[in-house]
Amino acid sequence: MNIENVTAVALGEKLRSRKMSVREAVEGVYKSYMELDRELNAYSYFNIEEMRADADRAQKMIDSGEAPSILTGVPIGVKDNICTKGAPTTCASKMLRDFRPPFDATVVKQLKHAGMVAAGKTNMDEFAMGSTSETSCYGMVRNPWGTEHVPGGSSGGSAAAVSAGEAICALGSDTGGSIRQPASFCGVTGFKPTYGAVSRYGLIAYASSFDQIGPIARDVRDCAAIMDVISGQDGMDSTSLFCTQGESFYDSLTGDIKGTVIGLPEECFDDGVDKAVKENVEKMVKTLEGMGARIDPIRLPFIRYAVPTYYIIATAEASSNLSRFDGIKYGYRAGACATVDELMIRSRSEGFGSEVRKRILLGTFVLSSGYYDAYYNKALKMRRLIVEGFERAFSECDAIVCPTAPMTAPKAGSFLTDSMKMYLSDIFTVSVNLAGLPGLSVPCGFDEAGLPIGAQIIGAAGADKAVLNIGHAFQMATDYHEQRPGGVQ
Repeated sequence: MNIENVTAVALGEKLRSRKMSVREAVEGVYKSYMELDRELNAYSYFNIEEMRADADRAQKMIDSGEAPSILTGVPIGVKDNICTKGAPTTCASKMLRDFRPPFDATVVKQLKHAGMVAAGKTNMDEFAMGSTSETSCYGMVRNPWGTEHVPGGSSGGSAAAVSAGEAICALGSDTGGSIRQPASFCGVTGFKPTYGAVSRYGLIAYASSFDQIGPIARDVRDCAAIMDVISGQDGMDSTSLFCTQGESFYDSLTGDIKGTVIGLPEECFDDGVDKAVKENVEKMVKTLEGMGARIDPIRLPFIRYAVPTYYIIATAEASSNLSRFDGIKYGYRAGACATVDELMIRSRSEGFGSEVRKRILLGTFVLSSGYYDAYYNKALKMRRLIVEGFERAFSECDAIVCPTAPMTAPKAGSFLTDSMKMYLSDIFTVSVNLAGLPGLSVPCGFDEAGLPIGAQIIGAAGADKAVLNIGHAFQMATDYHEQRPGGVQ
């Protein structure tokens, strides 16, 4: 079996039937890592000895007939902002370069309980602030479909690793599209669950009311199987309120979408969307219609306000969340400082990169006296209107389909010189986080340069299984998700 092309579910079946050992699977991932990661830089930390030890434990579960999951023994990458006991969790930042957590995040505990093998920590934008994975202190991540292009962000390392075969699947975090956008740029499948469906305990926060952990994988079946492992209520997370009882995510994938009403928002197909993106998403919609879905045009007039609303609230929460990294309580500490003020100023100036500093400054500004009502409070009201707007839309349809991003993967460096261009690349994803909804990105075609295009499926809060089933139905009828990059260029 070619380990670079196998899905997580198919590999799990091979492992349980003893057609392959867990050690062989781990060595296959390690081989890909050694061959490709010098160029792609998808990992910030990779320890093959730890993987081999975990592989032996997983093999014992399988040999005893007590494999707790269909994914037992499957290697999975973990984004570098999710705590892993004893292993570096740095958020790709100088500020946390020496941090080794004394505990596992809840999702990591769940992975271990299922017998999955952590394949190292995947690279990312510093503190998850970015859309290109170029702001990491370890250097930028490169897109396997063309290394002169970015993989998207902030979960770019997870998406690139899965796309290239350096990981069978991976966990990412999504604050404003950070799972779905890199999945689109790298030609893989990425799922952002309903807010609260997966515990955030152990996820180092960027913006707490938006952040959500989710899977990046080869196809929807893999994402659903991973959701069965990581979802559920957690007493360690006060926002973990969504109940996932009943039929499993994986078992709910019937592929039957007859009678499903899909809304097509006019605002997501205007002149700001690349021609190839628009044509391929419209082609996807026709495929769904041919499978029995009904397509209705809808309006989402609030989309134009989503980006400013998101960045005001997200940066405000980031300013608060990152205030503890001051050189005294946590994180990097500057040397030879004469005063406490100098220590804090230098530690934060030296420990944080430019994009993180920019967002902290913006968040502090919108929360400051005299500007709170003009910006932050107004953004909170707009967020409420966006939630209500989606509720009205879902009274007319079961799901919404639109592009994941208005373009394919841009060239490296093009967003760093134009921050507004980077922020606007999230225009179709941030509203999903503002409303706490589930969103899925599936590959639906390629542009003229051969770069992948992703389509986004959005559902009402709690309709995660319905969203995954629509994506699964599309993948049953097409093979875009089976295409792989031709190799590192």
